[in-house]
Amino acid sequence: MPLLDPRIKLRHLTCFVETDRQGGVVAAAEALGLSQPAISKSLAELETILGVALFDRSRRKLALTDYGAVFLRSANLALAALQQGVESVSQAGNGDAVVRLGALPTAEVEVVPRAVAHFAMGPLAARVHVESGPSPHLLGLLRGGGIDLVVGRMSAPDVMEGLTFEHLYSEPLVLAVRPAHPLLAQTEHALRMVEPFPALVPPRGAIIRQTVETVLLAAGITSLAREIETVSNSFGRAYALLSDAVWFISHSVVAADLASGALVALDVDMSASFGAIGITTRAGAETDLPTAAFIASVRQVAGSSS
Repeated sequence: MPLLDPRIKLRHLTCFVETDRQGGVVAAAEALGLSQPAISKSLAELETILGVALFDRSRRKLALTDYGAVFLRSANLALAALQQGVESVSQAGNGDAVVRLGALPTAEVEVVPRAVAHFAMGPLAARVHVESGPSPHLLGLLRGGGIDLVVGRMSAPDVMEGLTFEHLYSEPLVLAVRPAHPLLAQTEHALRMVEPFPALVPPRGAIIRQTVETVLLAAGITSLAREIETVSNSFGRAYALLSDAVWFISHSVVAADLASGALVALDVDMSASFGAIGITTRAGAETDLPTAAFIASVRQVAGSSS
């Protein structure tokens, strides 16, 4: 991408935009606190740099040429972007900034806590507000501007209109049970063996619900006898530990429990359940500096753990 002509200064853009806004050099000079000759000189320099006339001076009232009308749109956007950048830096520096995010169950135990800790050590550290819940709730907040990003599994394509998804890594579901679960004593492991037992599953509308149903149908299971629907990781863990329930859950949610032996993953092929984990944002939305820094922390954490 070519660099901006170094001869173009901020004063050129400011004088040009204000002259158009005020309808003339005299009013622009008064609004900017400059002399009329200074305004005229800046406009003349800008026209020389661009090689075109920006104003039609043949009329009684100063008017934009076609070139001027085109350049005005870009000049306004440039000044607005610069002002937004100044405000973002100022807000980040005085401690008023807040990063608002949604953490889906697939990310609220592993990725999001580590990302918050990483972000807190950086130069743009700010207050962080973390909202949790099922996908429809968090995507509703995202669309309405209540939060600025969602971290977790990618939603179905039919609900992603107006949103963008950045893929970070993929992971499968696991069937987590307590260490003394009777299924662990079986010598042959197949998904159909879970049918007689209570099943902790995501509710209808949750992102991984469709994945669970697809995996079950592939194994010839059309329904589970005793379903307990939840998106609460703490409830799922507690119930799995005190009962013979089989917990259908993303691997990262129970990774620490599997590593410590507090829970055990049934030896069942769940490769068909792999799903994309990443960051969902509003398409075309402006991202302030602290939020951009937090997104960078999510990428860093996800890259080191995937």
